[in-house]
Amino acid sequence: MMPLKFVVAPSGFKECLDAREVAEAIAAGVRRVVPGAVIDQVPLVDGGEGSAKALAAATGGEVVPVVVSGPLGDPVRAHFAVLGGPGPRTAVVEMAAAAGLRLVPPDARDPGVTTTYGVGELIGAALDAGCERVLVGCGDSGTSDGGAGALRALGVRLLDERGEDLVPGGNALADVHHVDVSGLDSRLEKIELTLACNPHNVLCGDRGVARVFGPQKGAGPEQVERLAAAMDRWADVLHSTFGVDVRHVAGGGASGGLGAGLAAVLGATLVPRFEVMLDHADLDARLADADLVITAEGAIDFQTPHGKVPAEVARRAKRQGKPVIALAGTIGRGARRSHDVGIDAYAGILAAPVPLAEAMDNAAGLLADATERVLRLVLVGASLGR
Repeated sequence: MMPLKFVVAPSGFKECLDAREVAEAIAAGVRRVVPGAVIDQVPLVDGGEGSAKALAAATGGEVVPVVVSGPLGDPVRAHFAVLGGPGPRTAVVEMAAAAGLRLVPPDARDPGVTTTYGVGELIGAALDAGCERVLVGCGDSGTSDGGAGALRALGVRLLDERGEDLVPGGNALADVHHVDVSGLDSRLEKIELTLACNPHNVLCGDRGVARVFGPQKGAGPEQVERLAAAMDRWADVLHSTFGVDVRHVAGGGASGGLGAGLAAVLGATLVPRFEVMLDHADLDARLADADLVITAEGAIDFQTPHGKVPAEVARRAKRQGKPVIALAGTIGRGARRSHDVGIDAYAGILAAPVPLAEAMDNAAGLLADATERVLRLVLVGASLGR
């Protein structure tokens, strides 16, 4: 018999394991059950944490370290990638490296005051490095400032009705009255600026960033509504100033509205993240050889079908008739919807309740153990079907 072939194509576990570490843990669990298995590890990035380093490695590029302003204004060690290969000199700016949720201590999380200023500094650093194309990966953000901070770092001024500069953060956008671009970095006119976004994320409304993602970033109910009103005001001013209505633009809500701000003011192009982030993986061809596909993410829930890695893997696998199992740190509300996008079965990695800190410390071992449990059940089912 030919050896079983597994494609292990996970996302990372936020604030815990990157995609490569998740893939290695799952592969270890597979080998316990099927020692002779052929395992193709395809760690996937979606624009969030680890994206710049992964794309640099995949293209033979380099990672450039930079110290920038973090989401709370303090200096943080960040980076961007310069891709290898032919074509224009291209930088990948991973916004999470400068404004990610992991950079905000749990007791300081307030998306009304955090800033994307460091993201703008990373874009500026890429320009300093002579890059002609800048791809901004959106994901894992700890901010909801509509991209205002990034714009400030690139020379834009945001003014209130009295002509005074706004303070940083999304809350302040409730008072925005004028956008002054006279000091904008002129080099931006000569480059191609693209944002890799989840197209399901929009800026305003019931499905806007404040209401959907604000609670994940530390906002309580009152803060959510205050932020939602600020995003509405920001959209109105962008529309009146630049003639671009970003309220419901696909991807405009990416990374707390970073997509909307950079699209309206800088003319950035918003593209579905998997169109650019999976190019390096040759995923479809690798799925074609699989007997079983295993994917994973930190949570399987109602958001999974809306642009998450396991859903994208499942959709592509199902086009080729491949079975798909998803593993997750947590199984949340609406997880059953994942079946609609091609995930045949899903399982949480915890065999018993444990404190969150302990689970995160032991995530790799828990993933390997969960993979072993699930595969043993799969093999039992396969034997019954003979």
